[in-house]
Amino acid sequence: MKKLLLAFLMLISTLVADDINLWKTSTLNKILERGVLRVGMEPGYMPFEMKDKKGRIIGYDVDMAKKMAKDMGVKLKLVPTAWDGIIAGLITDKFDLIMSGMTITQQRNLKVNFSDAYIVVGQTVMMNNKISAKSAKDLDKKQYTIATKLGVTGEIATRKFFKNAKIITFETEADAVSEVLSGRADAMVYDQPYNVLFMSGKGKGRLIHLDTPLTYEPLGWAIRKGDPDFLNWLNNFLKQVKEDKVINFHEKLYKKWLVDTKWLKRVQ
Repeated sequence: MKKLLLAFLMLISTLVADDINLWKTSTLNKILERGVLRVGMEPGYMPFEMKDKKGRIIGYDVDMAKKMAKDMGVKLKLVPTAWDGIIAGLITDKFDLIMSGMTITQQRNLKVNFSDAYIVVGQTVMMNNKISAKSAKDLDKKQYTIATKLGVTGEIATRKFFKNAKIITFETEADAVSEVLSGRADAMVYDQPYNVLFMSGKGKGRLIHLDTPLTYEPLGWAIRKGDPDFLNWLNNFLKQVKEDKVINFHEKLYKKWLVDTKWLKRVQ
C-alpha cells in the first residue's frame, strides 16, 4: 500500500512539475511577464499590412494584433521583417508570432505551428487589358509572361498552373504588377484580396481581373512548435472575435479592409 501511495505521489509530483515547466516555457506567459506582444509581419501586403503615407504600419492584421494585445492586457510591438526571413525570425525568438497574411501549408507546418484559419483567400490573375485571353488557362502559352512574387504561394500556384508560359518573380507584389502595367509581363498571379483592391485603384481600366480563384488558401497565425498553451489561447481568441455578435469585431474588420476602399487614400 505504501509503495502504491509513493508511486501515486511521485506521479502527481511529475505532472505538477511538467505543468510548471510548460507555464515557464509558454510564449503566452513570457508575453504577460514582458508586458509586450511582439508581432512579426512584412508591411507590403495590402490590405493586411502596409505602410501609410506617414510610414505607419496599418491594415487588417495590424488591427487584429491590436485587439489581441488589448485582450492580453499588454502593449503591442510590430516587428517589420522581410518575407524570406520571417519564419527564421520567429524560430530565433525575434517575435512571438507571425501575423502577415501567411497561408497555411504543409511545408511551412513542418517548421511552425498554425492557429486555425482566420480568413480564406485564393490566387487570382490580373491581366493586361491588351491581351486577348479569356481565362487563366488561355495564358498558359509560350508567348505569354506571367509575373508573381518570389517565395509565396502565388509563385507555387503560378508554377503549377502555367507550365508553358514564361514565369518571372519579384521581391514584392508591387514590382510584379508594375511589369504588367508596363507591358513587360502579360499577367500576374497573386492573392485575391490584393488583386481586388488593386483593380479598384491603379488597375482600373488598365488591367482585367480573372477573379475565379485558382487555389484554396487559408491564412493563419504562425507560432513556434511545442507551445500548446499559446496555441490554445490564440484559437480561443479567434473563435471569440468571430462568433461574438455583440462586439461584431471580425465582421467590422472585414468590411473595413476588404470591402470598403477608403483606406487606399492613406497609402496612395
